[in-house]
Amino acid sequence: MKLKGQVALITGAGRNIGKAMAKLFASEGAKIAVAEMHEGRGQSVVSEIEKSGHEAMLVLGDVSKSSEIQEMVKKVVARFGGIDILVNNAAMTDRVNILESTEEEFDKVIAVTLKGPYLVSKYVAAQMVKQGRGGKILNVASTSGLIGRRDAIAYSAAKGGVINLTRAMAVQLAPYKIRVNCLTPNRSGSPVGMDDTEAVGRGVKNLADRLGTAEDQARAALFLVSDDSDFIYGANLLVDGGVMATADFPAK
Repeated sequence: MKLKGQVALITGAGRNIGKAMAKLFASEGAKIAVAEMHEGRGQSVVSEIEKSGHEAMLVLGDVSKSSEIQEMVKKVVARFGGIDILVNNAAMTDRVNILESTEEEFDKVIAVTLKGPYLVSKYVAAQMVKQGRGGKILNVASTSGLIGRRDAIAYSAAKGGVINLTRAMAVQLAPYKIRVNCLTPNRSGSPVGMDDTEAVGRGVKNLADRLGTAEDQARAALFLVSDDSDFIYGANLLVDGGVMATADFPAK
């Protein structure tokens, strides 16, 4: 087991990519803290993991609020004794261009999708430093952070920020033996904030000639938080079916 005895906190783990990560990491021996705002969705994942014979807990909170994050960290440490792995997966998106967007919506997307990874990492990294055994932090970005899109402005800005936030965090936390990396999906599973994988706009145009799955991302994430990637710091791993290898794709 690649994560035996480790504790993993995964934000937005109630569905899609976060859920797939939680289940895979548990099967590899990790104790899982499912961080969610939706109690029913989060508890469902916890129950699935427990039924498979592994340990999991639910921590409710808003990743854009410091007080709630600190409480989440305290609960995980109280139950499992520490945190070894953090995956910043929680996000929300807009689906409008700059002319249609509102300042309120822009602020909300940035607060969850960019400020959230910053805040959660801040408090979890402090716990990792206190523990003195290092750790791994994985930020989930998006190809939307690498290209211009016709139908999103705040989300593209936020995910671009996540990618460089990863690099800055990697530099600053490496002295504490905390490795920080980034995973960049493209059209894998359901769209952000949705459950339906057949949602409008999920047409496939990549080198793999198929829609990505949540499990595709989970397997890549496992690599980045395990010792298999021990010499990788500040990297942005594209798990996009090859879409960024070609300019022949729609920016939508």
